[in-house]
Amino acid sequence: MKINITAAVARNIGEPLSIETLELDALQNNEVRVEMVATGICHTDAIVRDGVYPTPLPAVLGHEGAGVVTAIGNAVRNVDVGDHVVLSAAYCGACKQCRKGRMAYCENLFAEDFGGRRRDGTTSLSCHGECISSHFFGQSSFATHANVVQESVVVIDKDVPLELMGPLGCGVQTGAGAVLNEIKPEAGSSLVVFGVGAVGSAAIMAAKIAGCTTVIAVDIHDTRLELAREIGATNTINTSHYDAVEEIKKITDGAGANYAVDTTAVPEVTKQAAEVLGIRGTLVMVGAAAPGTEVPFEVGSSLIKGWSFKTVVQGSSVPQEFIPRLVALWKQGRFPFDRLVKFYSLDEINIGFEDSKSGAVIKPILRIKRDVEDVLEKSSE
Repeated sequence: MKINITAAVARNIGEPLSIETLELDALQNNEVRVEMVATGICHTDAIVRDGVYPTPLPAVLGHEGAGVVTAIGNAVRNVDVGDHVVLSAAYCGACKQCRKGRMAYCENLFAEDFGGRRRDGTTSLSCHGECISSHFFGQSSFATHANVVQESVVVIDKDVPLELMGPLGCGVQTGAGAVLNEIKPEAGSSLVVFGVGAVGSAAIMAAKIAGCTTVIAVDIHDTRLELAREIGATNTINTSHYDAVEEIKKITDGAGANYAVDTTAVPEVTKQAAEVLGIRGTLVMVGAAAPGTEVPFEVGSSLIKGWSFKTVVQGSSVPQEFIPRLVALWKQGRFPFDRLVKFYSLDEINIGFEDSKSGAVIKPILRIKRDVEDVLEKSSE
């Protein structure tokens, strides 16, 4: 059944999104219709809006959705009407990487997440006959409703506040997963996080969960660094005033850090992150760099350190397995990502983007529907 929805549309590169009424087409067999309760705003949405990554515009972006299932396609399994769900990245499920459980490294990632179309070339969204790119990360959740591919759907407990959970779908999952799934630091080890936005803050919380005893937060915003201390950082460095490399040498008594996470994708910062590593250290980069970005690493004296460099996508996680783990940690009070958020209405979406860019807010969330019970009531009719 086709329905009219309200959505934020990115029409032109670099311009504010517009709130429009669109037509959402009929559900396909492998899709789930979700009525959105809330959706996080992520840096990836901004760089696609600005033309860094190649999703065709006009498009409905949004890839940290959370909502209630109102209908399911005939081929969908393990999802029921009325389920509370978080929406994460899409993956093909059929390539070698997916079959090995490496969904974050799906061989068809760009087509599945950035192509703006279903696999059959259709889009679920239109406006007076004009095609609007849909299925961004399998979902396009800057909208009141979406037809979502089943691979993007993660069922979560109904006893948690659904409006809060969307950021687990990408940014928070990415930072936490980089630590818990990829680095897997030993208890008592040291870890440095460069850039403590949503991704970096999640990495700090994960480092505390893992038992790191030295957790260093590096940023240029004092407010973010203050919060970083409250959620798990043992040391903070504001690089507007101090040299990160020198300060980390002091903190680690010259040994360097066991692990570093770079969330910035700024070449100068990535280079610094490599420099602060100790012997056999590991640097993980999770920031979304523009195509063609290069980092000049010094390989002379650093060669004897035997250090490793990894790029990590979406925390190397399987969303259907990892996101429920993060929900459980949050319920225990061990993963307080709710400390990062500020809520906005859908028509305040451009303000949310600006506040995130300026550093005024770590994780903006669009509160699309306030009353979850109303959604459940409608789904049972």
